[in-house]
Amino acid sequence: MRVLSGIQPTGRFHLGNYFGAIRQYIELQKHGSQDNGQAFYFIADLHALTTIRDAEELKQHTQDAALDLLALGLDPEKATLYRQSDVPEVTELTWLLMTVTQMSLLEKCVSYKDKIAKGLAADAGLFTYPVLMAADILAYDSNLVPVGQDQIQHLEVTRDIAQRFNHIYKSEVFVLPKGHVLQATSKVPGTDGEKMSKSYGNTIEIFERPKKLRKKFMSIKTDSTGVEDPKDPEACSVFTLYKLFANDEDQAALAERYRAGGMGYGEAKQTLYEKALDYFGEARERREKLEGDLNEVEEILQAGAEKARTKAREVLNRARDACGLRPRSS
Repeated sequence: MRVLSGIQPTGRFHLGNYFGAIRQYIELQKHGSQDNGQAFYFIADLHALTTIRDAEELKQHTQDAALDLLALGLDPEKATLYRQSDVPEVTELTWLLMTVTQMSLLEKCVSYKDKIAKGLAADAGLFTYPVLMAADILAYDSNLVPVGQDQIQHLEVTRDIAQRFNHIYKSEVFVLPKGHVLQATSKVPGTDGEKMSKSYGNTIEIFERPKKLRKKFMSIKTDSTGVEDPKDPEACSVFTLYKLFANDEDQAALAERYRAGGMGYGEAKQTLYEKALDYFGEARERREKLEGDLNEVEEILQAGAEKARTKAREVLNRARDACGLRPRSS
């Protein structure tokens, strides 16, 4: 069983990223150590080029993504972590897939339409990035691809492209991946109460410095209910976030304080801040240690790229052979 997932380095990871996806990605890495399989996780820096046009910014975000993932529990012994751009076999495979991908298929992609609606330039990279995504998945004979509900179409496009290639060249070159729909997490609210998202400017980053992290939590929007008045915990973003960090007993205790009255939102926010700081305490320590030895992080990424390239080259050669191109030597 080979698990594969990628994440774009378009900014520092926030609580919505973690509870919505990263936590489950890391949990799934254990499947990579079973049945002689492997979990592949890549930092999608090539995909990020459709939105980031500043070289230093992309380099920093990519480095931060590696640090964050390793600190949060990604284990190089169980999972292969690498930069997408360090595996050139994937970009060559993208071209082979482009030659069989129908325009009509790409025109149906909802994500493309959504980005155009938001004012992003309609360049070829944005239009064809589902083909690069397909190459990312197919290059490793991926069996299981964790996806959010809004990404199911991407996997369907990948399967359509793979099936069309296999049919045209009358050869089972590509393994058809199956999706693993990530368990839906209740909306992770941002500081304004809306869904936490970089585009809304309401995020709370996982590894904010403590002073800034506290400031973010203290800025969470609440209603005007007085300190002495009872409050509804289920209608409060502070409590919604607290539930992500706390066990059932702690949740029940704070909910009771809400309903009893006599506790202001400031106290609830401080309780949330302390719980979040403790929750990511060990991860913070790991990140600080890794940040002090970036050479080690680079070695992990390079080792991951070598493993990824070995597998991608095998799949690429199958595709080249099917097309009538000479397989590349190792």
